[in-house]
Amino acid sequence: MKSINLSAIDLNLLVAFEALLEQRSVTKAAEQIHIGQPAMSASLNRLRILFEDELFVRLGRQMQPTLKAQTIAPGILAGLQQIRQTVTSSQAFEPISSDRTFALGSSDYTSLVLVPPLLQFSCQTAPSLNFRMIGFEKDSVGDLLEQGAIDVALGVFPNPPRQTKWAPIFEERFVGIARQGHPAVKHGTMSLETFADLSHALGTLRRDTTGAIDKALDEQNLERRIALTTPHMMILPFAIASSDLVAAVPRRIALRFATVCNLTIFELPVKTKPWMVSMLWSALSDRDAANYWLRNAIETISQNIERI
Repeated sequence: MKSINLSAIDLNLLVAFEALLEQRSVTKAAEQIHIGQPAMSASLNRLRILFEDELFVRLGRQMQPTLKAQTIAPGILAGLQQIRQTVTSSQAFEPISSDRTFALGSSDYTSLVLVPPLLQFSCQTAPSLNFRMIGFEKDSVGDLLEQGAIDVALGVFPNPPRQTKWAPIFEERFVGIARQGHPAVKHGTMSLETFADLSHALGTLRRDTTGAIDKALDEQNLERRIALTTPHMMILPFAIASSDLVAAVPRRIALRFATVCNLTIFELPVKTKPWMVSMLWSALSDRDAANYWLRNAIETISQNIERI
């Protein structure tokens, strides 16, 4: 069988073939694809050379397809239709009808803050979308995004991978939590010395016992006892509610669990810097319509989160 060099074939020739097949006229086919009649005649000549057949022969007032043209027509038409569908699907995203599944790299904290409003937003604008929350190690986030294992990563990224795009979501800061009625909390405050003397709980993924609070205490020549460490931040409010431990947690966690767990929120007696929660996505999906919709949705709900 003779080998065909596809790189030498102009796709426009197949479009011209389709138009000729539909219109049975060089003039009308040229009008259909918005080219001049001479250009269409030239395309027909090139098609004849390519397929080694007349393809279209004038019989009466119309150009009729030869047997070979009729034979190759279904394959060419199907191929062009597949190309059109591929191009259209890559450019369009209809959230109201899409059943796409988005994978979001997220910790329990960012999931708590962002998932409820994201689901509410989705129910109103894209009711058939699905979401998968996936934990990740920060060292691997760039690879996960590049491989498409996750569509967007949520968290704190002081040094984003070079192959990613970055956008801020909202600012966060630490506050203290203690059980209601804790004798060390007075009028929403606590002295520095009392704070350092108490036993603390710490949420950490690094399997250590040092956090931002310890660095701030060290500057005051103080240190605290860490009685509990856990990688699961959502357990902290419940642990604090049932003990005399105190903890420094992101403010939005404290606000959400204060009533449920009967907690008292207090301002920390040490200064800590606020931080920015942000989202990352791959440069490969920067122009993807669906990924853009997801990022825009997160940015939209974050406007309300920022005011909390």
